[in-house]
Amino acid sequence: MLDARKLRLVTLSENTAKWLWVLGEWGWSMLVEADGFNLLFDTGLRVSATYNAAAMGVDLAKVDMMALSHGHVDHTGGLRDVLELMRTTVGHSNFLEPQRRQVEIVAHPEVFGPKYIKHFDPAYSYRGVPFLKEELEERQGARFVESREPVWITSDIAWSGEVPTRNDYEKIAPICFLKEGGGRYVDGDATFVPDPLNDDAALYIKTERGLVIVLGCAHRGMMNTVSHAQEVTGMEKVHMIVGGTHLVSANDHQMESTISELKQMRVQKVGVSHCTGLASAAKLAAALGSDIFFHNNAGNVITFD
Repeated sequence: MLDARKLRLVTLSENTAKWLWVLGEWGWSMLVEADGFNLLFDTGLRVSATYNAAAMGVDLAKVDMMALSHGHVDHTGGLRDVLELMRTTVGHSNFLEPQRRQVEIVAHPEVFGPKYIKHFDPAYSYRGVPFLKEELEERQGARFVESREPVWITSDIAWSGEVPTRNDYEKIAPICFLKEGGGRYVDGDATFVPDPLNDDAALYIKTERGLVIVLGCAHRGMMNTVSHAQEVTGMEKVHMIVGGTHLVSANDHQMESTISELKQMRVQKVGVSHCTGLASAAKLAAALGSDIFFHNNAGNVITFD
């Protein structure tokens, strides 16, 4: 079980910035530093992860492995730039071409699916991974480790795999769709069906203080994800939940149920990011208090001293 004092969570990309010189950009990326092992979880929308890493003195070349929460562009758009920074040069000769590290990326088999959103004009707009899988593998050295089941990245860190939807108040946002037929950008004769977000995943970290749960976007429900974490790890105690909660459009029933469960679990820290929404964040802050609740912005570094 990981000594929490050897765990550090560095938020590289989030909608808002905590410090001067750090860039806020809609999306999510967090670096998990766990006793010498470095895991990058998501890569943000475009430039924020690499920009903020440089601003914060974070060397992305030292990342050992990556994991993706799901296939939306605001979590995967920085993939190519991050992988570019992780390449290495062999030897010292100017005649040698640079060789790229092969970087393992844990992801769901549906992460490259034709994902669309419908809430602004045009009616359906593409929101999936903006790169081809083959491009990332052949040119940037990515090696995708695909699974629907949980993957134990280390003995103390698990990537969740598919999160079961079990409660009656957390639903997939009705704006998320998958495209059937046609090309990626040209509708043609395509039809759109609700996206079950099977690829929505999180990280579960076992520490002696309890579980530290790192959410990506929690499309399949924050509390569903917490329940799944307890089941996968065999640990009941939850010390911290941090990341995107997808409470941005939560109704009163969902907010009341979420707050009630968090209190019953006696979660020590709840850090909200990305897709939480100001109104829902304010309700959580009022209900949980400043000892438990915090905003987790780009540039924030969480330690467990």
